[in-house]
Amino acid sequence: MAIMQDNKEELLPIVDLDGNIIGAATRGECHNGSNLLHPVVHLHVFNAQGDLYLQKRPEWKDIQPGKWDTAVGGHVDFGENIHAALLREAQEELGIDAKDAELIDKYEFTSEREHELIFAHKITTSTDITPSAETDGGKFWTLQDIRDAIGKGVLTPNFEQEFVRLFSEEQQ
Repeated sequence: MAIMQDNKEELLPIVDLDGNIIGAATRGECHNGSNLLHPVVHLHVFNAQGDLYLQKRPEWKDIQPGKWDTAVGGHVDFGENIHAALLREAQEELGIDAKDAELIDKYEFTSEREHELIFAHKITTSTDITPSAETDGGKFWTLQDIRDAIGKGVLTPNFEQEFVRLFSEEQQ
């Protein structure tokens, strides 16, 4: 089996805080601490019981390998709009149709390696989830199990911050 890795030459749009495209850079340039703001889509997938699906990041990922993360997360390709990126990523990563997803927040995230403008969405589905090779599988977690895992090094820091930001008031 071929070893997978992120495509550091993938071209990403560079945006301002309003999401307007002001340039382009490679994924490698965006993830090297350059502080280039690039758009990302996230999709939080709930089941009918209110549990939240998390994907496990594969060990070959260049950021946060082996940690549990948002069900769907991916870069907006250069020339692609947010909705198209969301539909593409949901299909690629989980084999689900995200056309009914709701935008719940847009915010800036900064770490020592990257600077993202995140467009966070959510959807409730009963569709079977089929994780792709882009992930190391996944599972539904109760919101309480997620709360219990925060700060223990199991979840990505970005997911932890986003979960608290978006779902801290959700019923237990």
